[in-house]
Amino acid sequence: MRILFPLLAIALSGCAASAETHRGASDQDKLTAELAGLTPQKPVSCIDDYRSGSISAYGPTILYKIGRGLIYRSDTTGGCENIARGDILVTHSISGGRLCQGDIAQTVDSSSHMMTGSCSFAAFTPYRKTP
Repeated sequence: MRILFPLLAIALSGCAASAETHRGASDQDKLTAELAGLTPQKPVSCIDDYRSGSISAYGPTILYKIGRGLIYRSDTTGGCENIARGDILVTHSISGGRLCQGDIAQTVDSSSHMMTGSCSFAAFTPYRKTP
């Protein structure tokens, strides 16, 4: 009986790791598809927060879609992935209307209003449609 529990734990952890790897690959595939046809530009430290049209998450990567021809990508520290399931992203910026590298964001469940995660933004890489 003592041997059975460690073996069960090892088996279950292997399943969890496999599911996590599969989900990560799916996020990466979706991210690649979302950025297809766009060319990355030189990263910027800040973006105008009021300009963001829609926000989506692919694992730890957050995309701010400004329009059809412009998307800003930030590879966060992780922790804000729940945006993908519909949580609200609440940003805390000290730059007055601008979202900057190093700013902190939190995710909040839309029904319970409980905090579900937090992350810090990296630089923002603009992806533009090339003519």
